[in-house]
Amino acid sequence: MFNAILIEKPETGQTVSVQSLDESQLPEGDVTIDVAFSTLNFKDGLAITGSSPVVRKFPMVPGIDLAGTVRSSDHADWKPGDKVVLNGWGVGETHWGGLAQVARLKGDWLVPLPAAFTERQAMAIGTAGYTAALCVDALVKAGVTPDQGEVLVTGATGGVGSVAVALLKQAGFTVVGSTGKASEEDYLRQLGAAAVIDRAELSAPGKPLARERWAGVVDAVGSHTLANACAQTRYGGAVAACGLAQGADFPATVMPFILRGVRLLGVDSVMAPRPLRLAAWERLARDLDPALLEVIGAEIGLAEAPAVAADLLAGKVRGRVIVDVNR
Repeated sequence: MFNAILIEKPETGQTVSVQSLDESQLPEGDVTIDVAFSTLNFKDGLAITGSSPVVRKFPMVPGIDLAGTVRSSDHADWKPGDKVVLNGWGVGETHWGGLAQVARLKGDWLVPLPAAFTERQAMAIGTAGYTAALCVDALVKAGVTPDQGEVLVTGATGGVGSVAVALLKQAGFTVVGSTGKASEEDYLRQLGAAAVIDRAELSAPGKPLARERWAGVVDAVGSHTLANACAQTRYGGAVAACGLAQGADFPATVMPFILRGVRLLGVDSVMAPRPLRLAAWERLARDLDPALLEVIGAEIGLAEAPAVAADLLAGKVRGRVIVDVNR
C-alpha cells in the first residue's frame, strides 16, 4: 500500500483526496520508483483544482514531477538503486504522476539525478526550473549574449522566473525581473536581478512597436505581457515563451518580427527530447547555486498539496513548492 493524492470525477465535479492505494492499481510501465519528493507546478494547480481540463483520464494521481530511487526495472538504462528525475511526458495528465509514494513509469521518460543535487533540491527545481533552463539554452543558442543588453524575465517571482533570474545572472546577463509583487524586490535581487519593474508596465495593451530595450526575454506569462515584451525587444533579439499565467492569447502584430528581426522561440518542457533535457539539467547542475534553492523552495507534506495548489493559482505562492510525499 502507498499514499497518493487521487483525483476522481463522479457525475458532477471532481474530488481530490489523499488515499491509501494498492500497488496493483499502478499503471503500466517498465520502471517502479520509490518517490522521495514531488512538487507543485502551475499545471498541477490546474489539475488539482479542476480549473482547467488538464487531467484527461480518471482516476488520476497528479504531479508532473518526481525524484526518487528505482525499486525495480525492466528497462536497460535503469537498475534498482538508481536515483532518477521525471519531468513532464503527460505524467499527472494521462499517466499517474508524482504526488504519491510510489510511481510506475516508462524508463524512456527518466533522466539521472544530477550528482550536484539531492532529490529534494531537484524538486525545488522541478519542471519550472527545468523549463527555465530550456529557455536560457534557447536564448543562448539564438545568439543572445550579455554584451547586447538587458534580459527581461516576466513572472519573475514564480517558479520559472525565479530560476531563470538565477541562471541568467550566472551566465553573465544583466537581468530585469517583472513582477506584480513589489514586496519581493529583495528576493529577486538576492537571486540576481539587477532591477525590478512592475508587471503593470507590460500587462496592458501596448503599441505594436515600442522603444527597444531587451536583448532577450524569458516569458512565462503570455497575453499582453508577451506582446509588449516582443514590441520592446531590440533588433535581432529573441524571446523565449513558455507559459500563459496571464492568458493563452497573443494580441500582437508581426511588426517586431519583420521590422526588427525579433525571434519568438517556443519552449515546450513536456515532450522535449532527451538531449534537450540532459542539456538543461547540465546547465542547472553547473550554474544554479544549491544555496539559492533554500530561498526559492518551501516544503509541504502530501496532505497539504490540495490547499496550496489553490493558493498557487491565486498568485499567493512565491518560488517553488516542494512536496515531501512521505509526510
